[in-house]
Amino acid sequence: MGKYTLQDGIALPESALDVGAHLGFSNVNAAKQAWFEIAGAVLSHYLVNQQQRFNALLRWFYQDLGFCVRDNYFSVEASDLGTCLITKQGNSTTLGVVLMLLAKQLDLELEMILLPGNTVLRSKIDGEIRYIDPLTGNELSKHQLHVLVRGELGNAAQMKPSYLKGASVKKIISRMLHEMKAGSIVSHQFEAAMECCNLLLQWHSDDVHLNRERAFIAQQLGCINVAAADLQHFVDNSPHDPVVEIVKMQLKELSEHAETYH
Repeated sequence: MGKYTLQDGIALPESALDVGAHLGFSNVNAAKQAWFEIAGAVLSHYLVNQQQRFNALLRWFYQDLGFCVRDNYFSVEASDLGTCLITKQGNSTTLGVVLMLLAKQLDLELEMILLPGNTVLRSKIDGEIRYIDPLTGNELSKHQLHVLVRGELGNAAQMKPSYLKGASVKKIISRMLHEMKAGSIVSHQFEAAMECCNLLLQWHSDDVHLNRERAFIAQQLGCINVAAADLQHFVDNSPHDPVVEIVKMQLKELSEHAETYH
């Protein structure tokens, strides 16, 4: 896996497709061809009335094209945009990205909302705001959004106004990288998971929890010195974190192992 740098001038879907190809999850040419075909075909649904246009988009996307949730929801395949375009299956983020981009082709306002653990879409048609579940195209109430947040963070979790802000391209790709990282760990693709951490740290160098995650991944790869350095960085920069004592114990255990090279 060669060196890859996340640029500031990022765009969807191009940047996300390039990242997926770099990680070895999908073929960038096949993914771009799938996107061009879908993006060209959506223009036939350009109706004058905005609400009718949006309804037509949802019917075409979910019923005619058959985009749907992937059974293996937490897999690499579900979280990679290229695979989603090729197979028409994904998770809430990848499906949401495709639908958002198609809405843009039809001059419809659709934004990504990154709730903790879930991605939803927000539409604004004739001044009325609605929230859409990317997995089904169904409308979600504010109560249902709060249920999603509580399901991720616990029953005491509050519905913060910040959760409902539209996400930038950078935040969307960051979420996709986190989800690809998680899918890679589940499938024991630790080199890909390591690269996801490396890419995220290019943008979020102050997120010490990424260093802790990378330490775990490095340990699975036998790179003990790398793991120890990341854990030490966590301890040095988060002395009051609730898990810091556990991390210190992990550091002590690592110091008893010799570095293994692969």
